[in-house]
Amino acid sequence: MNSKSSNSRFEQEFLSNVVHGLGQLEKQLPCKYFYDERGSELFDRICELDEYYLSRTEQAIMDIHAKDMSLQLGERIMLVEFGSGSSTKTHALLENLTHPSAYVPVDISEDHLMKTVIGLQEKFPRIEIFPIVADFTQPFELPQPASPPSHTAVYFPGSTIGNFEPLGVKQLLSGIAARVGHDGGLLIGIDLQKESSIIHAAYNDSKGVTDQFNLNILNRINVELGANFDIHQFEHLAFYNQVMERIELYIVSRCDQSVKIGSQTFVFTEGERIFTEYSHKYSIEGFAELAGGAGFTLKQFWTDKQALFAVLYLVHKKTRGHFKT
Repeated sequence: MNSKSSNSRFEQEFLSNVVHGLGQLEKQLPCKYFYDERGSELFDRICELDEYYLSRTEQAIMDIHAKDMSLQLGERIMLVEFGSGSSTKTHALLENLTHPSAYVPVDISEDHLMKTVIGLQEKFPRIEIFPIVADFTQPFELPQPASPPSHTAVYFPGSTIGNFEPLGVKQLLSGIAARVGHDGGLLIGIDLQKESSIIHAAYNDSKGVTDQFNLNILNRINVELGANFDIHQFEHLAFYNQVMERIELYIVSRCDQSVKIGSQTFVFTEGERIFTEYSHKYSIEGFAELAGGAGFTLKQFWTDKQALFAVLYLVHKKTRGHFKT
């Protein structure tokens, strides 16, 4: 498929998802559309913020334990990274893997992905790298490396799994299980349950970068779909829902207003919310039990001294059960 037809298909899907989401009684926009080039750059800035403990804590875990993780992953592995972004946490893994077959970064933001891959190819010239522009929740074909892999493992950093609702988590884990097969692995980052004030501050930073990141999805709709959102008439809202153990992100209309997207008009009342993202927080035991339903067994985990974040390694076995949908 050529680039022009691929872009056209993406634009139609983007438009369809936006129109469907804004047409709901409780308006919503898929968080996967946060990550155009500017959105990816803003998220990289978020990861550097004092309040945003997640990335630096996970990075520290990776820096300290990457060798042990690589031993768990095994030799001649094909490592598939979901939502690779800048792949900063992956460097430590790639440096320690034994004779890796290939590294396959998967990301929805093509420009950001390709820039990252150029740097990776320069740093790791002996590793075959296959960038894939795709939504990792949808089917995509894995490459055939020159050196056949002994097995496949998915690396899913950044606690992105927390963005999915329970049914979505089950579907994603079952999909990963099918992709990696028997004896395949899953190395995944999860944000742990903790004092709610720490979590709240991470999504309401003093510099307002998360504010820009959340609202950027409206700017993207304007640029790519020809909408006329007045960004200044909307604001960022994030709070911790203690009952559901998750952060909830919304965009809130500051006034009564209407927005045109193509031939359709959407009406917003003052204070009306557009839901954009959840970020669920887990316990290690709870997530291991959840993953067990997709046939995964927890082999090892690593965490920081304050138990803010954890990286889990799970192995898939055919003998285990699978979620029923």
